[in-house]
Amino acid sequence: MAVDLLSSEEEARPSKRRRCEDAASCAGCTHSPEPHDFKEVPPVTDTQDPQKKCLDFKCAARPANKAVKKWRKDDEDGHFKFNLGESLTPRYKIVRKMGQGTFGQVLECWDRDAHEAVAIKVLRSSKLYQEAAMTEIDVLFQIGKNEIGARVCVQFRRWFKYQNHICIVFEKLGPSLYDFLKANDFHPFTVNTARRICRQILESVEYMHSLKYIHTDLKPENVLLISSEYTEALDSKLRVPKSSNVKLIDFGSTKTHKEHRLCVVSTRHYRAPEVTLGLGWSYPCDMWSVGCILIELCSGELLFDTHEDIEHLAMMERVLGPIPPWLIQHSTREAAKYFRHNWELDWPEGASSSKSIRAVQRLRRLEDLVAKHAGDFAYLLTDLLRQLLNYNPRERLTAKQALNHSFF
Repeated sequence: MAVDLLSSEEEARPSKRRRCEDAASCAGCTHSPEPHDFKEVPPVTDTQDPQKKCLDFKCAARPANKAVKKWRKDDEDGHFKFNLGESLTPRYKIVRKMGQGTFGQVLECWDRDAHEAVAIKVLRSSKLYQEAAMTEIDVLFQIGKNEIGARVCVQFRRWFKYQNHICIVFEKLGPSLYDFLKANDFHPFTVNTARRICRQILESVEYMHSLKYIHTDLKPENVLLISSEYTEALDSKLRVPKSSNVKLIDFGSTKTHKEHRLCVVSTRHYRAPEVTLGLGWSYPCDMWSVGCILIELCSGELLFDTHEDIEHLAMMERVLGPIPPWLIQHSTREAAKYFRHNWELDWPEGASSSKSIRAVQRLRRLEDLVAKHAGDFAYLLTDLLRQLLNYNPRERLTAKQALNHSFF
Protein backbone atom coordinates (compact mmCIF):
# COMPACT_ATOMS: atom_id res chain seq x y z
CA MET A 1 0.00 0.00 0.00
CA ALA A 2 2.76 2.44 0.94
CA VAL A 3 5.43 1.47 -1.55
CA ASP A 4 5.87 5.05 -2.84
CA LEU A 5 6.26 6.29 0.71
CA LEU A 6 9.23 4.02 1.34
CA SER A 7 12.46 5.95 1.08
CA SER A 8 14.85 4.87 -1.64
CA GLU A 9 17.77 6.09 -3.64
CA GLU A 10 15.47 8.51 -5.45
CA GLU A 11 15.01 10.20 -2.07
CA ALA A 12 18.72 10.54 -1.36
CA ARG A 13 19.30 13.14 1.32
CA PRO A 14 22.22 15.53 1.38
CA SER A 15 25.25 14.35 3.31
CA LYS A 16 28.58 15.90 4.15
CA ARG A 17 29.88 14.65 0.82
CA ARG A 18 26.79 15.68 -1.11
CA ARG A 19 25.43 18.58 0.86
CA CYS A 20 22.30 20.43 -0.22
CA GLU A 21 22.93 24.13 -0.79
CA ASP A 22 19.28 25.07 -1.13
CA ALA A 23 18.59 26.03 2.47
CA ALA A 24 15.61 28.11 1.41
CA SER A 25 13.65 25.00 0.48
CA CYS A 26 13.56 24.00 4.14
CA ALA A 27 13.14 27.46 5.62
CA GLY A 28 9.37 27.60 5.24
CA CYS A 29 6.83 29.35 3.09
CA THR A 30 7.35 33.06 2.43
CA HIS A 31 3.94 33.94 1.03
CA SER A 32 2.23 36.91 2.60
CA PRO A 33 -0.73 36.07 4.87
CA GLU A 34 -4.23 36.37 3.51
CA PRO A 35 -7.40 36.85 5.56
CA HIS A 36 -9.53 33.73 5.76
CA ASP A 37 -13.22 33.46 6.55
CA PHE A 38 -13.41 30.70 9.16
CA LYS A 39 -17.11 30.20 8.50
CA GLU A 40 -16.47 29.23 4.92
CA VAL A 41 -14.02 26.37 5.34
CA PRO A 42 -15.07 22.92 4.13
CA PRO A 43 -16.48 20.50 6.71
CA VAL A 44 -14.01 18.47 8.73
CA THR A 45 -13.86 15.03 10.27
CA ASP A 46 -12.02 15.05 13.61
CA THR A 47 -11.73 11.77 15.48
CA GLN A 48 -9.35 9.79 17.64
CA ASP A 49 -10.58 6.47 16.20
CA PRO A 50 -8.74 5.51 13.00
CA GLN A 51 -11.28 2.82 12.22
CA LYS A 52 -13.94 5.44 11.46
CA LYS A 53 -13.91 6.68 7.89
CA CYS A 54 -13.67 10.35 7.04
CA LEU A 55 -16.84 12.10 5.93
CA ASP A 56 -17.24 12.58 2.22
CA PHE A 57 -16.97 16.32 1.74
CA LYS A 58 -19.23 16.25 -1.30
CA CYS A 59 -22.04 14.78 0.77
CA ALA A 60 -21.46 16.86 3.90
CA ALA A 61 -24.22 19.30 4.74
CA ARG A 62 -23.51 22.99 4.22
CA PRO A 63 -25.66 26.05 4.86
CA ALA A 64 -27.90 26.50 1.83
CA ASN A 65 -28.09 30.28 2.18
CA LYS A 66 -24.36 30.94 2.18
CA ALA A 67 -21.86 30.62 -0.62
CA VAL A 68 -18.93 28.36 0.10
CA LYS A 69 -15.46 29.55 -0.77
CA LYS A 70 -13.89 27.37 -3.43
CA TRP A 71 -10.99 25.17 -2.45
CA ARG A 72 -7.61 26.41 -3.53
CA LYS A 73 -6.14 24.05 -6.12
CA ASP A 74 -3.26 21.83 -5.06
CA ASP A 75 0.08 22.16 -6.78
CA GLU A 76 0.88 19.85 -9.69
CA ASP A 77 2.18 17.14 -7.32
CA GLY A 78 -0.92 17.17 -5.13
CA HIS A 79 0.62 19.15 -2.27
CA PHE A 80 -1.67 21.42 -0.25
CA LYS A 81 -1.23 25.12 -1.09
CA PHE A 82 -1.54 27.66 1.70
CA ASN A 83 -0.58 31.10 2.92
CA LEU A 84 0.96 31.79 6.30
CA GLY A 85 -1.58 33.06 8.80
CA GLU A 86 -4.45 31.16 7.20
CA SER A 87 -6.49 28.63 9.12
CA LEU A 88 -6.38 24.90 8.59
CA THR A 89 -9.98 24.52 9.80
CA PRO A 90 -11.17 27.07 12.39
CA ARG A 91 -9.11 25.33 15.07
CA TYR A 92 -5.59 25.59 13.62
CA LYS A 93 -3.72 28.69 12.44
CA ILE A 94 -0.79 28.03 10.10
CA VAL A 95 2.41 29.51 11.56
CA ARG A 96 5.15 28.14 9.30
CA LYS A 97 6.18 25.29 7.05
CA MET A 98 8.45 22.90 8.95
CA GLY A 99 9.35 20.54 6.12
CA GLN A 100 8.26 18.71 2.98
CA GLY A 101 8.75 15.22 1.58
CA THR A 102 7.24 12.83 -0.92
CA PHE A 103 4.34 12.21 1.50
CA GLY A 104 3.32 15.88 1.77
CA GLN A 105 4.17 18.72 4.13
CA VAL A 106 4.54 19.33 7.86
CA LEU A 107 3.15 22.63 9.13
CA GLU A 108 3.58 24.25 12.51
CA CYS A 109 0.16 25.44 13.62
CA TRP A 110 -1.36 27.12 16.63
CA ASP A 111 -4.13 25.06 18.23
CA ARG A 112 -6.72 27.63 19.30
CA ASP A 113 -8.61 25.11 21.43
CA ALA A 114 -5.67 23.60 23.32
CA HIS A 115 -3.63 26.83 23.32
CA GLU A 116 -0.45 25.12 22.14
CA ALA A 117 1.77 24.78 19.10
CA VAL A 118 1.36 21.52 17.17
CA ALA A 119 2.87 19.91 14.09
CA ILE A 120 0.39 18.86 11.40
CA LYS A 121 1.37 16.43 8.67
CA VAL A 122 -0.69 17.30 5.58
CA LEU A 123 -0.63 14.38 3.14
CA ARG A 124 -0.80 14.76 -0.61
CA SER A 125 -4.29 14.42 -2.02
CA SER A 126 -3.79 11.30 -4.16
CA LYS A 127 -5.55 8.09 -3.18
CA LEU A 128 -2.26 6.26 -2.67
CA TYR A 129 -1.06 8.70 -0.02
CA GLN A 130 -4.45 8.82 1.67
CA GLU A 131 -4.50 5.04 2.02
CA ALA A 132 -0.96 5.05 3.38
CA ALA A 133 -1.91 7.81 5.83
CA MET A 134 -4.73 5.69 7.23
CA THR A 135 -2.25 2.87 7.78
CA GLU A 136 0.04 5.27 9.66
CA ILE A 137 -2.87 6.53 11.75
CA ASP A 138 -3.71 2.97 12.75
CA VAL A 139 -0.10 2.41 13.86
CA LEU A 140 -0.08 5.70 15.78
CA PHE A 141 -3.30 4.74 17.51
CA GLN A 142 -1.81 1.42 18.64
CA ILE A 143 1.58 2.69 19.81
CA GLY A 144 -0.02 5.55 21.75
CA LYS A 145 -2.19 3.32 23.90
CA ASN A 146 0.14 3.29 26.90
CA GLU A 147 2.70 5.47 28.67
CA ILE A 148 5.70 3.79 27.05
CA GLY A 149 4.56 4.79 23.58
CA ALA A 150 3.95 8.38 24.69
CA ARG A 151 7.46 8.54 26.15
CA VAL A 152 9.48 7.06 23.27
CA CYS A 153 7.35 7.93 20.20
CA VAL A 154 5.83 11.20 19.05
CA GLN A 155 2.39 11.77 20.57
CA PHE A 156 -0.51 11.55 18.13
CA ARG A 157 -3.24 14.07 18.96
CA ARG A 158 -5.93 13.49 16.33
CA TRP A 159 -6.54 13.42 12.59
CA PHE A 160 -8.99 15.05 10.22
CA LYS A 161 -9.59 15.53 6.54
CA TYR A 162 -9.46 18.98 4.96
CA GLN A 163 -9.89 19.87 1.29
CA ASN A 164 -9.25 16.23 0.36
CA HIS A 165 -6.02 16.10 2.39
CA ILE A 166 -5.63 13.84 5.41
CA CYS A 167 -4.08 15.86 8.23
CA ILE A 168 -2.41 14.20 11.22
CA VAL A 169 -1.86 16.31 14.34
CA PHE A 170 1.19 15.65 16.53
CA GLU A 171 2.83 17.25 19.50
CA LYS A 172 5.45 19.76 18.37
CA LEU A 173 9.01 18.57 18.99
CA GLY A 174 12.46 20.01 18.30
CA PRO A 175 14.78 19.46 15.33
CA SER A 176 15.72 16.07 13.94
CA LEU A 177 19.13 14.63 14.72
CA TYR A 178 20.06 15.22 11.10
CA ASP A 179 19.05 18.88 11.23
CA PHE A 180 21.00 19.37 14.45
CA LEU A 181 24.09 17.80 12.89
CA LYS A 182 23.65 19.96 9.80
CA ALA A 183 23.36 23.14 11.91
CA ASN A 184 26.70 22.15 13.47
CA ASP A 185 28.30 21.68 10.04
CA PHE A 186 28.16 17.92 10.68
CA HIS A 187 30.38 17.99 13.73
CA PRO A 188 29.47 14.87 15.74
CA PHE A 189 27.74 14.60 19.07
CA THR A 190 29.94 13.65 22.00
CA VAL A 191 30.04 9.90 22.63
CA ASN A 192 28.15 10.38 25.91
CA THR A 193 25.37 12.29 24.16
CA ALA A 194 25.26 9.77 21.30
CA ARG A 195 25.03 6.97 23.85
CA ARG A 196 22.05 8.57 25.63
CA ILE A 197 20.30 9.20 22.32
CA CYS A 198 20.93 5.69 20.99
CA ARG A 199 19.59 4.15 24.17
CA GLN A 200 16.30 5.97 23.65
CA ILE A 201 16.15 4.92 19.99
CA LEU A 202 16.63 1.31 21.08
CA GLU A 203 13.86 1.69 23.66
CA SER A 204 11.47 2.94 20.98
CA VAL A 205 12.47 0.11 18.63
CA GLU A 206 12.08 -2.47 21.39
CA TYR A 207 8.61 -1.10 22.10
CA MET A 208 7.57 -1.23 18.44
CA HIS A 209 8.91 -4.75 18.03
CA SER A 210 6.96 -5.84 21.12
CA LEU A 211 3.82 -4.71 19.27
CA LYS A 212 4.91 -6.75 16.21
CA TYR A 213 5.72 -3.61 14.21
CA ILE A 214 8.84 -3.05 12.09
CA HIS A 215 9.59 0.63 11.51
CA THR A 216 11.68 0.01 8.32
CA ASP A 217 12.79 3.64 7.96
CA LEU A 218 14.99 4.45 10.93
CA LYS A 219 17.37 7.34 10.23
CA PRO A 220 18.47 10.59 11.92
CA GLU A 221 15.72 12.51 10.09
CA ASN A 222 13.12 10.39 11.89
CA VAL A 223 14.47 10.90 15.41
CA LEU A 224 13.59 14.29 16.90
CA LEU A 225 15.01 16.06 19.90
CA ILE A 226 12.19 16.93 22.28
CA SER A 227 13.45 20.49 22.72
CA SER A 228 14.91 23.03 20.31
CA GLU A 229 16.94 24.69 23.06
CA TYR A 230 20.71 24.58 22.93
CA THR A 231 23.80 26.28 24.30
CA GLU A 232 27.00 27.15 22.47
CA ALA A 233 30.34 25.67 23.44
CA LEU A 234 32.66 28.49 24.48
CA ASP A 235 35.69 27.13 22.65
CA SER A 236 34.07 26.26 19.33
CA LYS A 237 30.65 27.94 19.09
CA LEU A 238 29.16 24.53 18.30
CA ARG A 239 25.60 23.93 19.41
CA VAL A 240 25.09 21.62 22.37
CA PRO A 241 21.51 20.43 22.99
CA LYS A 242 20.22 21.36 26.44
CA SER A 243 18.39 18.04 26.51
CA SER A 244 19.36 14.81 24.78
CA ASN A 245 15.83 13.39 25.08
CA VAL A 246 14.46 12.21 21.74
CA LYS A 247 11.37 10.60 20.22
CA LEU A 248 10.83 8.45 17.15
CA ILE A 249 8.60 9.77 14.35
CA ASP A 250 7.29 8.86 10.87
CA PHE A 251 5.41 5.58 10.91
CA GLY A 252 4.23 5.81 7.31
CA SER A 253 6.47 2.91 6.26
CA THR A 254 5.83 0.75 9.31
CA LYS A 255 5.04 -2.90 8.58
CA THR A 256 3.58 -5.69 10.66
CA HIS A 257 5.48 -8.95 11.06
CA LYS A 258 2.84 -10.67 8.90
CA GLU A 259 3.19 -8.41 5.86
CA HIS A 260 4.99 -9.19 2.61
CA ARG A 261 8.70 -8.81 3.31
CA LEU A 262 10.39 -8.96 -0.07
CA CYS A 263 9.77 -5.36 -1.11
CA VAL A 264 12.59 -2.83 -0.82
CA VAL A 265 12.44 -0.85 2.43
CA SER A 266 14.58 1.69 4.30
CA THR A 267 16.45 4.73 3.09
CA ARG A 268 19.48 3.56 1.12
CA HIS A 269 22.15 4.64 3.63
CA TYR A 270 20.52 2.68 6.47
CA ARG A 271 19.36 -0.34 4.45
CA ALA A 272 20.34 -3.79 5.73
CA PRO A 273 22.20 -6.18 3.39
CA GLU A 274 19.37 -8.73 3.40
CA VAL A 275 17.11 -6.06 1.86
CA THR A 276 19.62 -5.17 -0.86
CA LEU A 277 20.18 -8.86 -1.65
CA GLY A 278 16.45 -9.61 -1.80
CA LEU A 279 16.54 -12.20 0.98
CA GLY A 280 13.47 -10.92 2.78
CA TRP A 281 13.61 -8.94 6.00
CA SER A 282 12.14 -8.74 9.48
CA TYR A 283 12.89 -7.04 12.81
CA PRO A 284 16.70 -7.22 12.35
CA CYS A 285 16.58 -4.70 9.49
CA ASP A 286 15.72 -2.04 12.07
CA MET A 287 18.74 -3.02 14.14
CA TRP A 288 21.11 -2.58 11.20
CA SER A 289 19.70 0.93 10.77
CA VAL A 290 20.31 1.68 14.46
CA GLY A 291 23.96 0.70 14.02
CA CYS A 292 24.32 3.06 11.06
CA ILE A 293 22.69 5.88 13.04
CA LEU A 294 24.93 5.34 16.06
CA ILE A 295 28.19 5.61 14.12
CA GLU A 296 26.83 8.68 12.29
CA LEU A 297 26.07 10.42 15.59
CA CYS A 298 29.62 9.72 16.78
CA SER A 299 31.38 10.65 13.53
CA GLY A 300 29.08 13.26 11.97
CA GLU A 301 29.20 11.43 8.64
CA LEU A 302 27.15 8.82 6.84
CA LEU A 303 28.66 5.37 7.23
CA PHE A 304 27.52 4.34 3.74
CA ASP A 305 27.18 7.44 1.56
CA THR A 306 25.96 5.72 -1.57
CA HIS A 307 23.15 5.71 -4.10
CA GLU A 308 23.55 2.37 -5.91
CA ASP A 309 23.51 -1.27 -4.88
CA ILE A 310 26.95 -2.47 -5.95
CA GLU A 311 28.70 0.55 -4.46
CA HIS A 312 26.73 0.03 -1.26
CA LEU A 313 27.81 -3.62 -1.07
CA ALA A 314 31.42 -2.62 -1.78
CA MET A 315 31.28 -0.10 1.05
CA MET A 316 29.94 -2.75 3.41
CA GLU A 317 32.85 -5.03 2.55
CA ARG A 318 35.36 -2.20 2.93
CA VAL A 319 34.09 -1.32 6.43
CA LEU A 320 32.93 -4.70 7.74
CA GLY A 321 34.73 -7.35 5.70
CA PRO A 322 33.55 -9.83 3.02
CA ILE A 323 29.87 -10.71 2.67
CA PRO A 324 29.37 -14.40 3.59
CA PRO A 325 28.93 -16.66 0.52
CA TRP A 326 25.75 -18.22 1.91
CA LEU A 327 24.03 -14.82 1.84
CA ILE A 328 25.04 -14.36 -1.79
CA GLN A 329 23.89 -17.87 -2.74
CA HIS A 330 20.37 -17.11 -1.51
CA SER A 331 20.13 -13.66 -3.09
CA THR A 332 17.79 -12.82 -5.95
CA ARG A 333 18.89 -13.06 -9.56
CA GLU A 334 18.90 -9.27 -9.70
CA ALA A 335 21.34 -9.04 -6.77
CA ALA A 336 23.43 -12.04 -7.87
CA LYS A 337 24.63 -10.12 -10.93
CA TYR A 338 26.85 -8.07 -8.63
CA PHE A 339 28.94 -11.14 -7.77
CA ARG A 340 31.34 -13.40 -9.64
CA HIS A 341 30.93 -17.17 -9.87
CA ASN A 342 33.21 -17.64 -6.85
CA TRP A 343 30.80 -15.55 -4.73
CA GLU A 344 33.13 -12.55 -4.62
CA LEU A 345 31.79 -9.06 -5.25
CA ASP A 346 32.48 -7.90 -8.79
CA TRP A 347 34.44 -4.90 -7.58
CA PRO A 348 36.02 -2.65 -8.73
CA GLU A 349 35.36 -4.08 -12.21
CA GLY A 350 31.62 -3.63 -11.74
CA ALA A 351 31.86 -0.03 -10.52
CA SER A 352 29.81 2.51 -12.44
CA SER A 353 32.54 5.16 -12.34
CA SER A 354 36.00 6.00 -11.05
CA LYS A 355 34.31 8.38 -8.61
CA SER A 356 32.48 5.42 -7.11
CA ILE A 357 35.74 3.48 -6.71
CA ARG A 358 37.37 6.44 -4.95
CA ALA A 359 34.38 6.81 -2.61
CA VAL A 360 34.82 3.20 -1.48
CA GLN A 361 38.60 3.52 -1.17
CA ARG A 362 38.24 6.52 1.15
CA LEU A 363 36.36 4.48 3.75
CA ARG A 364 38.06 3.21 6.91
CA ARG A 365 37.64 -0.15 8.56
CA LEU A 366 35.06 -0.01 11.34
CA GLU A 367 37.66 -0.35 14.09
CA ASP A 368 39.72 2.53 12.68
CA LEU A 369 36.67 4.75 12.22
CA VAL A 370 35.49 4.20 15.80
CA ALA A 371 38.99 4.69 17.22
CA LYS A 372 39.14 8.11 15.55
CA HIS A 373 35.97 9.36 17.26
CA ALA A 374 35.20 7.31 20.38
CA GLY A 375 38.32 7.67 22.51
CA ASP A 376 38.08 5.57 25.68
CA PHE A 377 34.77 4.10 24.48
CA ALA A 378 36.27 2.69 21.27
CA TYR A 379 36.42 -0.96 22.34
CA LEU A 380 32.86 -1.12 23.70
CA LEU A 381 31.41 0.87 20.81
CA THR A 382 33.18 -1.29 18.22
CA ASP A 383 31.90 -4.45 19.90
CA LEU A 384 28.33 -3.12 19.91
CA LEU A 385 28.50 -1.99 16.28
CA ARG A 386 29.95 -5.32 15.15
CA GLN A 387 26.88 -7.03 16.59
CA LEU A 388 24.40 -4.49 15.22
CA LEU A 389 26.03 -4.57 11.77
CA ASN A 390 26.28 -8.34 11.59
CA TYR A 391 25.64 -9.56 8.04
CA ASN A 392 23.60 -12.46 9.42
CA PRO A 393 20.22 -11.06 10.53
CA ARG A 394 19.66 -14.08 12.77
CA GLU A 395 22.80 -13.26 14.75
CA ARG A 396 22.21 -9.51 14.87
CA LEU A 397 21.41 -8.12 18.31
CA THR A 398 17.77 -7.53 19.19
CA ALA A 399 16.83 -4.17 20.70
CA LYS A 400 16.52 -5.77 24.13
CA GLN A 401 19.93 -7.41 23.84
CA ALA A 402 21.52 -4.17 22.65
CA LEU A 403 20.13 -2.27 25.64
CA ASN A 404 21.95 -4.73 27.90
CA HIS A 405 25.29 -4.17 26.16
CA SER A 406 28.13 -2.78 28.29
CA PHE A 407 28.35 0.33 26.11
CA PHE A 408 25.19 1.59 27.81
